[in-house]
Amino acid sequence: MRVSIITPVYNGAKTLEDCLQSIHSQTHPHRDHIIIDGCSTDGTLDVIKKYENKITKVISEPDHGIYDAMNKGIKQATGDVIGILNSDDFYADEVVIEEVVRAITENKVDSCYGDLVYVNIDDTARIVRQWKSGEYKKEKFKKGWMPPHPTFFCKKSTYEKYGLLDLNFPLAADYELMLRFLYKHGVSAAYIPKVMVKMRAGGTSRPGFYTIRAIIENYRAWKVNGLHYPITILLKPFSKINQFIKKDLPFNL
Repeated sequence: MRVSIITPVYNGAKTLEDCLQSIHSQTHPHRDHIIIDGCSTDGTLDVIKKYENKITKVISEPDHGIYDAMNKGIKQATGDVIGILNSDDFYADEVVIEEVVRAITENKVDSCYGDLVYVNIDDTARIVRQWKSGEYKKEKFKKGWMPPHPTFFCKKSTYEKYGLLDLNFPLAADYELMLRFLYKHGVSAAYIPKVMVKMRAGGTSRPGFYTIRAIIENYRAWKVNGLHYPITILLKPFSKINQFIKKDLPFNL
């Protein structure tokens, strides 16, 4: 099974190398790596050039934001399975892709996801927040649940069948896509109970902790998919509190 990894980047020279090293150290041999750069001006292209013999394709051109860049990468992907890793994030170990392939193959599912930790932007050994996803249950979406998008891997055929990221959701296109795939269309998913990705807290690829705009976009995500918006989802910001206070979870660090 071939896996395509897509990395969107814009002026990510300070962190991109960690991302690239984590991808290129993966033990699963059947993979390709596509970088979508938004015309960076900070030396990002110089970092990319250092690894050009390990990168399948680089596209550097203006885009309409990170989700547009992700869509460009999905369209270019040739793998059976697609994963997206932002330029300021990195895989927790070298067997992440191997375990993704095993989870999808052995469970006979079309997608999988795992756990994620937020780390200090300057000291990546320091965990500041942790996101333990847990086993997938459809009803959890009604309580504001979603898997961490950087840990989400999905078959390319699913994108071809149900569509790409919706650019009408500048803050929550990842949420809308997973709601559409997993909840609306019932795409099968397996949970990998381990930390798959380390994400720099406060990185350039994500908005702030939670905003009224994000709540509105979450509401719109349900509405555009013809789904009844559960009032319990308004509790979603409070569900994130545990990510800050639970420090005893069995992460593989």
